[in-house]
Amino acid sequence: MTIKEELATVQPLCHPDERSALLQFKESFVINNSASSRPEAHAKTESWKHERESSDCCLWDGVECDNSTGHVIGLDLGSSYLYGSIDSRSSLFHLVHLQWLNLADNVFKNSKIPSEITNLSRLASLDLSYSNFSGQIPSEILQLTELELLDLSGNSLKRRKPGLRSLLENLTNLQELYLTDVRISSSVPTILANFSSLKALILSNCDLHGDFPPRIFELPSLQFLSLESNPDLTGYLPDIQSNHPLLKLSLANTNFFGQLPESLGNFKSLELLDINNCHFSGKVLLATDGGTPRHYSSAPLRLPRLLDGFLFPCATLGSQALIASQVLSCASHHLRCLDPLYLTE
Repeated sequence: MTIKEELATVQPLCHPDERSALLQFKESFVINNSASSRPEAHAKTESWKHERESSDCCLWDGVECDNSTGHVIGLDLGSSYLYGSIDSRSSLFHLVHLQWLNLADNVFKNSKIPSEITNLSRLASLDLSYSNFSGQIPSEILQLTELELLDLSGNSLKRRKPGLRSLLENLTNLQELYLTDVRISSSVPTILANFSSLKALILSNCDLHGDFPPRIFELPSLQFLSLESNPDLTGYLPDIQSNHPLLKLSLANTNFFGQLPESLGNFKSLELLDINNCHFSGKVLLATDGGTPRHYSSAPLRLPRLLDGFLFPCATLGSQALIASQVLSCASHHLRCLDPLYLTE
């Protein structure tokens, strides 16, 4: 007996209205194997059936229920081969107890994100990435104030007016924000520097412009930051404390400039750095561990859920130029700084 089946013996069957809403949602799509290219993809909704022996929706693939109430609180339909449209009449919006929703990597045929998303006011995690949504990001997302994760990456979405500030000003609980390829066309609001719980900020290829607030680099929990491919975004790298938790930083193809801070080489946690096609001057001092420089990968890196889809096209130390037109050196915390080392093929 599986854990889910064991739980079903002590928890109530799922609520009939929620089971009905899930079945209606399933029936609004067809299963199309071309709707996802990921190896883990499978048609999760095939386990959703009317038959009596399968009537407990809490046992269905991709469905999570509260063990006490039986309400559906989680729906993971990422990479489920779903092909069809979502509109304001979707039964999805009847699942008002949802706390997390993953619809990533399906094909929703250029559907708009319905304003009825506000019916799901308990959502802490919303992942709609790479699912063929289009149009303006609705202002109603502002009302999802419990959100800790928001991923809208890889869709034909835009938020041109009134911009990023209005989208985020009420989402102060955010820990992870992924907006790769969303056409924002605004500056980066300074209010982001107040998001003290933010761990991942991914704003790659968003048509950002103006000055990037340097205080964002000082966010105490920030581990992953990508601003790459925003050529009109200007900024500089401030001095940052060596015990800062930053792990991955990409500023590639931006208009960042200025002297590279010496503190960059003292980071205890920094693993990946990409400042290709920026306008920095000076040296990058790479701290070493036992005389061996930390790893820099030239291959696109697919990270765990915290950074699903966050790519760093960096270079391998010793095999090719790490950063065009930059002078680099390797330094040990226990040894004198080496002379500048040019890394070329």
